[in-house]
Amino acid sequence: MCHNRLRSPICPPALSPGPRSGILPYMAPTPEQPGLMVNEIFASIQGESTWAGVPCVFVRLTGCNLRCEWCDTAYAFYEGERLSIDAVIRRIDAFGLPTVEITGGEPLLQPGTAVLAEKLIALGRTVLVETSGASPIDGLPAGLIRIMDIKCPSSGESDRNHWPNIDHLTPADEVKFVIGDREDYDWARDVVARHDLTSRCTVLFAPVFGRLEPRELADWILADKPGVRLQLQIHKFIWNPEARAV
Repeated sequence: MCHNRLRSPICPPALSPGPRSGILPYMAPTPEQPGLMVNEIFASIQGESTWAGVPCVFVRLTGCNLRCEWCDTAYAFYEGERLSIDAVIRRIDAFGLPTVEITGGEPLLQPGTAVLAEKLIALGRTVLVETSGASPIDGLPAGLIRIMDIKCPSSGESDRNHWPNIDHLTPADEVKFVIGDREDYDWARDVVARHDLTSRCTVLFAPVFGRLEPRELADWILADKPGVRLQLQIHKFIWNPEARAV
C-alpha cells in the first residue's frame, strides 16, 4: 500500500537520544536547510478518528518527545529525510487526494508543520494534524482539524499532557483517549466530565490494539454513557497490524 514513502535511517548510535528528549538538534530547520524531517509519505485509508474510511495522504514527520508504552510508530523517532516544504507538497500532489494528515512522531516539534498546513489549506486541501497533546496547539493555522491525544496513565506519559490546549479546541477538532485498561477508562471518563469535553468537540475512546478487547471498552461506554465515540484502528484490521505506511 506504500507509494513513494521515505524510510532512510539517519540517526547514528552516538546521537540516539534518551527516553524523553525532544527533536534532535540535527533535525532543526536552519536558513541553509529549511523544511521538514519526513519519515514517510504514503496514501492509505484513514484508520482513526471520525475521518476513518476516507482515502488520505499521510505525511509522517520524524521525532517525538514522548515514549508511550504502547507506541506503534517508534520507527518515526529517528528515521527520516530532510525535504523542503515545496517538495513535500509535490509528493502529496502526486497521489491526487484531497485529504492530508500530518502526523508523527510529534509533528508540532517542527516549526515547518504550521507552514506546510497553511500552504495545503490555501491549495484547498482538507488538513488533519494528529498530535500527542504534549505541545501547544494554538500555533496551528485556522482551517485545519486538530486530532489531539490526551495521554492516559498506562501510556506512562500522562504527566506530559498540556492541559491549556483544551481551551483552544473548536467543534471541528477531536480529542482521543487511548485506553489500555479499566484504570485508564475511569481516568479518561473523569477528565471528559471535569472539562466538559463533549461540549467542546468530538471525543474518541480507543482501545490499545492487542491489549484491551474492543468489546470490553464498548460495554463500559454503553454502561456509563459518557457521550464519547468508540474508535478502532481499522487499518490494523485491513492490513497486517505491524505493516508500515498503511
